Amino acid sequence: MENIGSYGIKGKKRIFVDYNKERKVKNRKQKEKKRGIHYYAQRNTFTKENQPIPSTHENKIVCGDSEEVLKKLPDNCVDLVFTSPPYNFGLEYQKQDDDHRWEDYFDKLFKIFDECVRVLKYGGRIIVNVQPLFSDYVPSHHMISNFFISRKLIWRGEILWEKNNYNCKYTAWGSWKSPSNPYLKYTWEFLEIFCKGTLKKEGERENMDISADEFKKWVVSKWSIAPERKMKEYGHPAMFPEGLVERVLKLFSFRKDIILDPFNGVGTTSVVAKKLGRRYMGIDNSNAYCLTAKKRIKEGDV
Repeated sequence: MENIGSYGIKGKKRIFVDYNKERKVKNRKQKEKKRGIHYYAQRNTFTKENQPIPSTHENKIVCGDSEEVLKKLPDNCVDLVFTSPPYNFGLEYQKQDDDHRWEDYFDKLFKIFDECVRVLKYGGRIIVNVQPLFSDYVPSHHMISNFFISRKLIWRGEILWEKNNYNCKYTAWGSWKSPSNPYLKYTWEFLEIFCKGTLKKEGERENMDISADEFKKWVVSKWSIAPERKMKEYGHPAMFPEGLVERVLKLFSFRKDIILDPFNGVGTTSVVAKKLGRRYMGIDNSNAYCLTAKKRIKEGDV
């Protein structure tokens, strides 16, 4: 470009004059139609009739099996599901084991997710925070994504949650200095994002609460957020930070929306939902975790 010298000014920035011309796809809409946008989600049977969540479950922390609890809810009554299920790493949770046979793990997880799909409103979103278990070579994020695609949800995208070298303190190099079996290191987790029926979610303009700067930063789908530092304080081995939940809720939901977390743990999703003017429902099978979640919500009211 320096040799050609063909620059222009746009938005107070100097750019190569043919930059947009080179990157623009001609007849883009027609070509998208020909290819078939989210073809895998066509001919779904989702109803567009949304329903209110029962008052018995609105702004509640419920202790129980998520599959059974969700069966009590009507179809299409939740705006957004944001959750981080146990990763089956072998962590020490209250109430449940974390080292199931993979077939059993996914069988139960997908039964719960089937209920999440059912109770999700038309146009609602499901966002799952997950980290593959590299030592078992099980790509959980892909398997979970394939499940939602098989249920005809629309894959909206994927966010990398950069945890800033948190996991690189380990020194499992695999085949040291050899290509025979190198162990790949990672510093991030995934947020897989799916929509039910349509990419567009209906909501009132006055219930948007994301700023212009936040929007511009957060639509770049690599979020650098430090891990939660209070896990010992709350007695939970795998919490995500409130900052992660804040970004998800402000970018993908409106104030007054119903936010569901079927693996609520000690209540981070519900706590942040309450702070941001959303309604919430959190489910966990540990009574101890549910009590902690209720305490955190009550303390937030002070």
